[in-house]
Amino acid sequence: QDLKALNPTARTIVSPHPLYAHFGKRMERQQACKQLNIDPNKRILLFFGLIRDYKGLDILLEALNLLDQRYQLIVAGEPYGSFEKYDRIIRKYSLQDRIHNCLEYIPDGRVSPYFSAADVCVLPYRSATQSGISSVSYHFELPLITTDVGGLRETVADRNTGLVVPPAQPQAIAQAIEKYFEEADLRQSLLEGIRQEKERLSCTKSTSIPASASFFFE
Repeated sequence: QDLKALNPTARTIVSPHPLYAHFGKRMERQQACKQLNIDPNKRILLFFGLIRDYKGLDILLEALNLLDQRYQLIVAGEPYGSFEKYDRIIRKYSLQDRIHNCLEYIPDGRVSPYFSAADVCVLPYRSATQSGISSVSYHFELPLITTDVGGLRETVADRNTGLVVPPAQPQAIAQAIEKYFEEADLRQSLLEGIRQEKERLSCTKSTSIPASASFFFE
């Protein structure tokens, strides 16, 4: 859309980001929870990746406060700056026992336990274009709850791989999380959507690019 605004006659091809496939296999959930020292009987949410303001971790913490004690949150990623503002929210609502922090860069060989232990990955972004975390989630067949920013609706809701809510609304995120866990048919439908998307985005498939194409986006 940005390109068309600059040059309405531009010829374009959209090539979806392929899935990441170098993080290893999904672990058994019980094993992953044991490795991370998390109660497998809880409903486990995952926030993964570099922690920056636009990614909305503070919004997710506010949403967690609206949920009951059955819900736990894994925060796995390196803070981009101070983590103090998030700590203030955690202390304000006494969420310490419900959050499992790994505040550092997660190397490829340690990614699998986080996505294997989690029941759903939450992307509470304030803004975005698209998210590489969604590709990691698809690899591990983990559905998403995300906000309607950038291209996330197109790559999540339109592909039936997760739920999309308005941005910067903790209550909307909390309601979507509850809906996800309460509706078994929904969870199964999203899992099937992810498996279809994995097939569509398989790196073994290639896009044929005509010589006349002026631009190529990845």
